[in-house]
Amino acid sequence: MSLDVVDLRTFYAAPLGRVAQRAIARIVRSWWHDTGGLAVAGLGYAIPFLEPFRDEAVRVIGLMPAEQGIVHWPAGGLSATALVEGGQLPLPDGSIDRLLLVHMLEPTEHPREVLAEVWRVLTPGGRMIAVTCNRRGMWARVDTTPFGSGQPFSKRQLQALLRETLFSPERFGEALYVPPFERRSLLKLAPFFERTGKRMALPGAGVLLVEATKQLYRPVMLRRRVPVRQAIPRLEPRLQGSFRRDNSFGDAADPVNR
Repeated sequence: MSLDVVDLRTFYAAPLGRVAQRAIARIVRSWWHDTGGLAVAGLGYAIPFLEPFRDEAVRVIGLMPAEQGIVHWPAGGLSATALVEGGQLPLPDGSIDRLLLVHMLEPTEHPREVLAEVWRVLTPGGRMIAVTCNRRGMWARVDTTPFGSGQPFSKRQLQALLRETLFSPERFGEALYVPPFERRSLLKLAPFFERTGKRMALPGAGVLLVEATKQLYRPVMLRRRVPVRQAIPRLEPRLQGSFRRDNSFGDAADPVNR
């Protein structure tokens, strides 16, 4: 199920969306605290989390899938967003140092193709952060937010998907322990939910974050050598019957010799 850019923009402009943006951005920024001299890109609807990088990165762009739609960003000046196909990014090989995926893996039907294209455009040693809905969390069960659409992931599923597409997972994080409801009392307690959930490592966070590095070489699996059994038995010469002095074979019961 594809997400609509109008719904995404409306969600992040609402109080619950701003709470979600702050909780996720805090982790993203702590992992990428210095992007000076780097090229940063966001794929999906990542523009709410790209603003802190504009003052230090060489360039920051937002790539939005055609099924979702596009918005002008940043608000002032020239637009730094582009409409793309998830499996065909209009970027040269090895041109991006950091790439952030938000609302991208859950709605797509071909996540491996998306990650293969991300791998292509990342520089050697480049890093990506994928923000996905946690299938064990409450946010995946409520369809009133964008995190309730599409296919949620577990930590094990993300690990397997990344390794299949030649990424090495480095670290995982969780956010959105606050219930996904537009209630003022809950939103005021959002910082308490986040601190308590992380301190006690509670299960059921709404969002999983994973940082992974681009793996340059495909791992070679070692195979255990198994001795091959001899399929054909060893044959030895064997004489049948009696051997006569005239170097001819004969049978002891040959009537000629009687």
